[in-house]
Parts: sequence; C-alpha cells; structure tokens
Amino acid sequence: MTEQESDTRASRDKTDQQSHKVVDRLVFAALTEQRRARRWRVFFMLFFVGYLSVVTVILLGDRAGDAASVADGEKHTALVTLNGLIAPGQGGGADNIIDGLRAAFEHDDTAGIVLEINSQGGLPVQAADIYDEIRRLRQDNPDIPLYAVIGDSAFSGGYFVAAAADRIYANKSSLLGSIGVRMGSFGFVDLMQKVGVERRLLTAGENKGLLDPFSPPDPEVNAHIQSMLQEVHRHFIDAVKQGRGDRLAQDDELFSGLIWSGERALALGLIDDFGNRRSVAREFEAEEIVDFTPKPGLLSRIASQVGSSAGQRIGEILFGGPALR
Repeated sequence: MTEQESDTRASRDKTDQQSHKVVDRLVFAALTEQRRARRWRVFFMLFFVGYLSVVTVILLGDRAGDAASVADGEKHTALVTLNGLIAPGQGGGADNIIDGLRAAFEHDDTAGIVLEINSQGGLPVQAADIYDEIRRLRQDNPDIPLYAVIGDSAFSGGYFVAAAADRIYANKSSLLGSIGVRMGSFGFVDLMQKVGVERRLLTAGENKGLLDPFSPPDPEVNAHIQSMLQEVHRHFIDAVKQGRGDRLAQDDELFSGLIWSGERALALGLIDDFGNRRSVAREFEAEEIVDFTPKPGLLSRIASQVGSSAGQRIGEILFGGPALR
C-alpha cells in the first residue's frame, strides 16, 4: 500500500469516526428529548387528573353543612336558614329547607330547632310545602320545639312559613307581614298605537293570551284573575290563623297586605317575643348551634341561577312581598 493510499484510508476512518460521533450525539439527543417529552406528558396527565378531581369536588359540593361534625351525646340547637326567594332551585326553595329540617329533627342530639328567615316571599306552593312539612315534623317529634327567628324581613311567603313554628321571634326593627297575594303586569297598548306597531297574537284557546301586556285588558279575564288571587289569599289567611291561633289580635288590617315592624307585630300577635338565634338557643338550654342548612355545590348554584330565572320572575310577581332594595 502506498503512502498516499494509507493517508486516504486514515482520512476515511477519521471521517467515519466523526460521522459515528455525530450520529451518536443525534441519537442521544433524540432519546433525551423523548424522555423529556414523556416526563411532560406524565406531568400534564397527573396535573389534569388532580385538577379534574378538585373541580369535581367543588362542583359536587357538600350538602351536609357542618352537622356531621357534631359530637354524639352533646345537646345542640339545630339551625336551618331560609334566605332569599322561596322558589325551586333557590336556597330558600322547599326541597332545600325541608331536607335541612328533616336532618335536624332526625339527629339524636337536637334539643330544639331555629328556622331563621330572611325572605321577601316567593311561590305559594313552595311556601305551603314548607309550612305543611313543618307541621308534620312537629307532630311526629313533639319533644323537639321549632321556633322561627325573623331577621331583617319575612314578607308574604316568608311569614307563611314562619306561621307554622311553635313560636316566632324577631327584632324590634324587623319588618314582616305582607299577608296578601299580588300579580303585576304592564300595558303597552297606547304606546304601540303612538309608534304605529300592530299586535298580531295567535292563540288556541280564547283566554290563552290573558294578561298579554300588548293587548287591551279584558274585564272578564281580570275578574277571573282577581277571583284566583282571592282564593290563594284565603289559603294564606287560613294557614296563618291555624298556626297562630288565638294569639292573633282582632284587627281588620292584619291580612290587608301591610307590613309591620317587629314591635308592632308583637302587639298584633304576629310574633311571640323579641329574640335571635342565640337567645333561643339559651332557651333550649343548648347554646351550641349547629347549622343543618344544606350547602349546594357550585354546579347546583350555577344551575339554579340559569334554570330558575323564570321562577324568580314569577316569584316577584305572584305572592312576593315588597322588595326593600
């Protein structure tokens, strides 16, 4: 082999070695990148699973309140709060309040129950369902008293519910009453005539368009609606009289829809005394207060806000008390 051939072979071997080194580096880099990508995939997968678990817990929520943490053997005052509109899907809805009341009555260590009310009213059937369930639970559990405590207000359906309690307490400055039924609407007939708009309403059933704000009022329909409101009002009055009995004063304005301060309500027999949840708990000789109000999860709260807007509107129109806001 000549010297030139030897140099050529040496050069070729050196080039091959360099090529192998480059290939090795590329393979090593590729493997490293694959391991790094795999680690990131595992990280993101674990992160997603953890995130999904946390979100699921938040959405499902815990409806038990803090009742589960009550130590057995220690008497307590059970608290159920009715806040806001009494309508399906709301915190003050019948299902929610009844669930809390049942859990409170069923607990072995409940000395007495406080139903704390802050409500402008709501739907008649919802209020009546709570009222009837309270009376049933009181009958089935005669040794467990249930007292209603009115906070800032208990209008209309809110007071309907309170009337089922053994006793009703309020602050002197609480506002309550509005024992009546109302239905409101608007009329745009004259406005439509001024702007030149023609109403075209098709119905199957001659009274299907009753209370249509874009049509002239019909005296016969108005008379029918008024009769219906009077019937519901009578149901309301009967429930209050049944719950309060001879404690009610003989006053012609008692069921006129007026609202009263706590001080005036005491004179009228609408409440029994002044007090709050703490004073009632002392009366029960069980100063530890345990909240049995069901706690809806985030998903339930979102669904109730989206799905019950119609119910809220109806509650403001029918059987709703004055809104002080």
